[in-house]
Amino acid sequence: MTKRTLKIVTPIAILILGLVAAKILASSRRAPERLQKPTLGPLVEVITAQPMTVRTVVRGHGEVRAKTTVEIVPQVAGRVIAMHPGMVTGGHFGADEPLLTIEPRDYELAVERARAAVARADVALEREQAEAEVALQEWDAIHPGEDPSSGLVVREPQVRQAEAELAAAQADLAVARLSLERTTITLPFDGIVESETIDLGQYVTIGKKLATVYGTAVAEVRVPLAERELAWFRVPTRPGIKGPPATVIANFGGMSQTWSGEVVRMEAKIDTTSRMVPVVIAVSDPFRTNGHDLPLLPGTFVKVEISGHDLEQVVAVPRHAIHEGNMVWIVEGENLKIVPVTTARTDLDTAYVVEGLEPGDLVVISQLDAVTNGMVVRTIETPTKLVDDTATSSQTRSNGPGVGSQVSGLRHQVSGIRSQVSGLRSQIAEYVVLPETCYLRPETATQRARSADLGSGSTGSGSFA
Repeated sequence: MTKRTLKIVTPIAILILGLVAAKILASSRRAPERLQKPTLGPLVEVITAQPMTVRTVVRGHGEVRAKTTVEIVPQVAGRVIAMHPGMVTGGHFGADEPLLTIEPRDYELAVERARAAVARADVALEREQAEAEVALQEWDAIHPGEDPSSGLVVREPQVRQAEAELAAAQADLAVARLSLERTTITLPFDGIVESETIDLGQYVTIGKKLATVYGTAVAEVRVPLAERELAWFRVPTRPGIKGPPATVIANFGGMSQTWSGEVVRMEAKIDTTSRMVPVVIAVSDPFRTNGHDLPLLPGTFVKVEISGHDLEQVVAVPRHAIHEGNMVWIVEGENLKIVPVTTARTDLDTAYVVEGLEPGDLVVISQLDAVTNGMVVRTIETPTKLVDDTATSSQTRSNGPGVGSQVSGLRHQVSGIRSQVSGLRSQIAEYVVLPETCYLRPETATQRARSADLGSGSTGSGSFA
């Protein structure tokens, strides 16, 4: 065989032998085992249904107002010669303390004149009575044994006139004394001056408004409530009936203060615009403080919580766990089941189920995009306590849902997204399998040198192909 032929045959033989060897290797290679992935359902959060007894609390908002408000109006005229130190806007005064003193000299003189008039009338009456006695004796001397033919004979009209004049003089004296007493203005309760238009030395006239004050013994809160809320507590309909307790909460500078109150009555008329029923809460001693808290001032906008009836054997679930108005998702085994329920009460965050759930049922509180009855799910139980022992109800304005409900809805959406992400992470961690063999492409000398220059030679000796 010539040298030229060798050069042609040798590469062909090598190629044929390589193909044969590759085929032999390929036929002897064992195929990888197939991994059968199980069908997984979405991961959902659940809570265990636990019947409980909760106290109903009806919530509302209202404005504080004083129960007793009085305008100070003088009943006598004169110059103001003395004022109470608290007779300024915001000033305090006690019961029966002199608030204003009007110059009494004129009224003292009037009392003296009235006393003198009473004395004159008394003397005139005594004189008439003596003259009447003399006239009667003269009649008996002239007509013994006979009664007077007329009252004029014994001066009876003159005596009655003198008696009337004495009574009138005594009445004038009483009026003069009363006017003198009215020169000092007092009130029978502790109070605060809301406004005043008076100063020392000012001349005041009868009927002129000088100040407005209110009592500090009791404050009232007018709370508009929906008609359906009245079914959860008893409103007193007549005096002597004790109403349910209430808590008044005010926020001053970011700090909350509370006062104890009581439902005392319902106003006489329903608001024709909002169709709300005004309920009145009375707060005793609203100005009592512990040295640093603020008093419950009239005009303060407050939140009110009225203690109502108890709800027995109810299951508390998050409000977003109620779907389509009366449906709840529960988990039996590994399957999701849609069941109808009946709720007794619903507030911003919680619904109270009275029928449809059994103790121990696993209630789904996650949000899912698509749900079918019987679908397979995986569960993770949430031990967080959803509610305390009170079932609350909050009033919202008629112009739309409140901010609290919007925030609550966003929180529920975030919770649902988190549960879905958690489920995806679990699936990835459990069922994503890397190949048994990973081929590495050797680094070139240039790459090794570059790695050494960068000080990162210890990061690895190769890269994934």
